[in-house]
Amino acid sequence: MLSFMRIKIYRGKFVAYAVFVVFIGLALGAVTCAVLLDQWIGNSRNEAAGAFSRVESALQYDADRIEAFMQRVYSNNDLVSDIRSFLGNNAEGYLTNRLQGSQFNRPLVSFPEDIRSFLGNGGRGDITQISLHTEQEGNVVSFDSNGNMSFLFRLPNTDETFRETIHRGFVYHKKLSDPNQISRQLGELRFLVNSERIFKTAQNSRLDEAAAISGSGDVYFISGGDRGTEELVRRVAADERTHGYLGTGFANRAYFVKFTSNEFDYRFVSIVDLTTLIHRQANVLLVVFLIVLTAMISVLLLIVYNLREDANFLRRIIVSIGRAKTADFTPVSPARYRRNEYGMIARELDDMIHQLDRHIRTNYLLKLKQQETEMKALQAQINPHFLYNTLEVIRSSALVNSVDYTSDAIATLGALYRDIVKNDNIIRLDSELALLQKYLKIMELKYPDRFYYQFNVEPALLALPTVKFWMQPLAENFFVHGFNPESEFNLLIVNGWEEETRFMLEIVDNGNRIPEERLAEIRRKLARGDDAPLDNIGLRNVYTRLHFFYGTGFSMMIDNNEEAGVKISVILSKEAIGDV
Repeated sequence: MLSFMRIKIYRGKFVAYAVFVVFIGLALGAVTCAVLLDQWIGNSRNEAAGAFSRVESALQYDADRIEAFMQRVYSNNDLVSDIRSFLGNNAEGYLTNRLQGSQFNRPLVSFPEDIRSFLGNGGRGDITQISLHTEQEGNVVSFDSNGNMSFLFRLPNTDETFRETIHRGFVYHKKLSDPNQISRQLGELRFLVNSERIFKTAQNSRLDEAAAISGSGDVYFISGGDRGTEELVRRVAADERTHGYLGTGFANRAYFVKFTSNEFDYRFVSIVDLTTLIHRQANVLLVVFLIVLTAMISVLLLIVYNLREDANFLRRIIVSIGRAKTADFTPVSPARYRRNEYGMIARELDDMIHQLDRHIRTNYLLKLKQQETEMKALQAQINPHFLYNTLEVIRSSALVNSVDYTSDAIATLGALYRDIVKNDNIIRLDSELALLQKYLKIMELKYPDRFYYQFNVEPALLALPTVKFWMQPLAENFFVHGFNPESEFNLLIVNGWEEETRFMLEIVDNGNRIPEERLAEIRRKLARGDDAPLDNIGLRNVYTRLHFFYGTGFSMMIDNNEEAGVKISVILSKEAIGDV
């Protein structure tokens, strides 16, 4: 398969092509991997943006509900009274004041229960703690995961319960004013939105490492996270970019995206470690590698195939030139045609050798065969008594006719023999028809008022090349075997027409038919190429000469007409005419 490597020019071409294909394959693979990596990073960025949006939506929803609750408080005096009672007492004092201020004809209003039903979804919402503060202390209402309430009273504002960190949640501060005197502050309401419940919406996203970092620097891990990740989150928070790459070690990088909340004091950070991402998508990268490798191998095999074919054509050209030098025209299988320089040259050289062989056969072998057959024709095919009989006819006619008639007959006979002995062996078909016409005119003299002839040949056939003097022997067969001297109407017709792929010539007479057994024998001997008997040597001579001249594109058929006589058909393919 790699035999072309022995040729220097093709060896250099193959190395150049191989280097180019490998370079292009690696470049395409690298570009494809880069595009895929960018797409995966883009997907991670979109996931982070979606998670941040859901967190912001949840925080804004809670803020709107708290604002709605504050409007509810200012529109309900009983609720304000209950808040005052809750703010200024301990548990016992709060319960005592509630009972003392209650009326039997009005429902009992409870600040904690109102918060639980309105804000906390039965205590199971995002808001897990509400505290009411004075300047020094505060009272607390808390909800556990089951929605149960608990209370703490008189805790200092510096108590750990009120410490605001992102680990505990987001704190909404709302000033509580006296509805009757807006400038008078009753205290402050603080609503704690639980971080775990808020960021739980982000945990459903496909995030490798995500965290929220408060303005004070506290880090809350939403997914993943360790000491190294916490340091990386702080680096991202300090970076002025909203997204980009950070080095995380030797030859290792991480992609980050950062979102800053406009309403709440925190920043959302998502980090994707590129090494981890590549390991996770290893199957996809393996498929890309196999596709690129397969494409490279396929292209290299195609290059090898083309170079091998070109090398074979080059060898074929060299062999053809060598054959032409040594005149070796032995037929070989033709070169397959290819639309490139080598293929065209190899095909043209094969065709040139084929044409040389045909020309040699046509011009030399045909001349030798014609010399041989002309000798036979002079001895056997041309009736030895033909000239004597014809001259006798002319002499007899001269006795009873004018001198002009005798002159025309002798002139016709002389013109016929002059054309026969000319050296031109290859003539046009119209010239061959002229020879036949001269012969038939002489036969009209021999059989006056008993023989007639007619030519019906299309003009398209008149310029066809042919060998000389092959129609006369076929016509003479009619006078030897089929002519009836007793009949007053002996007819010979020559027809010729053109079909799509061939030319047809017919010599038809109305004389005697050939017996079927004899006709089958003639056909069989013509097909086998046997030497014909004496009475058929003219027919065999014609068949041999035409076959040598036209090759396989020539065929001859002999048939009896349905009513009377014989029809000889000569078929010439247009391809055979084109090769002559």
